[in-house]
Amino acid sequence: MRHRIGFVSAFAVAAIIAGPVFAQQMRVAPQHQLSGPDMNFMREAATGGMAEVELGKLAQQNAQSEDVKQFGARMVEDHGAAGKELATLAGSKGVRLPDQLDPKHAQLRDKLARLRGAQFDRTYMREMTKDHDKDLKVFRRQAQSASNPELKQFAAKTVGVIEQHDKLAHDISQSLSAVGSSHRPR
Repeated sequence: MRHRIGFVSAFAVAAIIAGPVFAQQMRVAPQHQLSGPDMNFMREAATGGMAEVELGKLAQQNAQSEDVKQFGARMVEDHGAAGKELATLAGSKGVRLPDQLDPKHAQLRDKLARLRGAQFDRTYMREMTKDHDKDLKVFRRQAQSASNPELKQFAAKTVGVIEQHDKLAHDISQSLSAVGSSHRPR
């Protein structure tokens, strides 16, 4: 009888101690769950943002046009900040983001790293217009359809920045092709 009372007492103490922890885990678990499309978006956005930062650094080094260099600096700053925000969100959801470029982006980085001057400017800006056109569609869709409210909010907020980048990329690209060089018309 004495063992039974001791066992019941130990069990009761353990239940009292573990109860709040278990209840907290039950409340937190649903927040961590993301849909497959939401997780894919996070991973693709992280890879794309990482590529924008690396390519932006290349633009600062290899570009001839001051506009292209400034655009590259803005990519480093804006996509770097968005990447940190996305990493924090992913961490809170238990999602591990890629820490290196995928083969497609790595190949583009390597191609651009071999270019200099006006040739770099035109090629880089052509890629930036294509990339931001695509990103704008993806982020708009995610801002409308994400199942996770925090991810939906991140995508909606980022759409405005991507719109600015897209317009700027098109303007610079057009000015480069209008004069046949990397210098902006005066």
